[in-house]
Amino acid sequence: MRSHEIDYKIIGEDIQIVEVELDPRETVIAEAGAMLYMEDGIQFETKMGDGSDPDKGLFGKLLSAGSRLITGESLFMTHFTNHGHQKQKVAFSAPYPGTVIPIDLAQMSQNTLIVQKDGFLCAALGTKLSIHFNKKLGSGLIGGEGFILQKIQGDGMAFAHAGGTVIEKTLNNEKLRIDTGCVVAMESTLNFDVQRAGGLRSMIFGGEGIFLATIQGTGKVWLQSMPIRKLVQALAPYGSNRGKESSSLLGSFLED
Repeated sequence: MRSHEIDYKIIGEDIQIVEVELDPRETVIAEAGAMLYMEDGIQFETKMGDGSDPDKGLFGKLLSAGSRLITGESLFMTHFTNHGHQKQKVAFSAPYPGTVIPIDLAQMSQNTLIVQKDGFLCAALGTKLSIHFNKKLGSGLIGGEGFILQKIQGDGMAFAHAGGTVIEKTLNNEKLRIDTGCVVAMESTLNFDVQRAGGLRSMIFGGEGIFLATIQGTGKVWLQSMPIRKLVQALAPYGSNRGKESSSLLGSFLED
């Protein structure tokens, strides 16, 4: 199924939203609760799955939608369709302040993008969302980041959300070391791992954490300057939500 060809506009500077313009009968899919406003003529319907494979049976839809629960997302997605006779607009915002990243999946290697488990915002109908397990099991056991990710596939526009400022970097058979949690999205040609930050003294007294994420290979990667985990810790360093977005099997103390 080819993705619908949608037009869009990014609104705002520090706290951005994406406004999607739909032709009659065009549809955009989004995470539940992401809609900010919609014009008359647009109707929405909550469905199980992304609608990329309409011929998939009930079991297939349950299996596909159920895999999203592993990433912490809702079992359902909302489909917004323009049932009017002229162009209409619908806008989406993320649950916390940051930047919206527009990505043309047709320009990505293998038409595939790997995003952090809560990074997807919305996309044109025809886009397929599925779970992506990192081959490096240690990235989940030790670093707490990057073991369970989302895979977005298609040939249309998709939108991801990042906290703070977004940095886009293109690697050419290179390696980049990044603070864990700051990777928003990357092409499927890149390898993701979590490695020890350095020597014992640097790990304990350096203030950069015990582990660093490592991206290696050829392709594009998008980074965020303020992941929600850091924002929560900065606003409430001793609060009960300080471990937000951390999933290390060894405990959140490894993130400090």
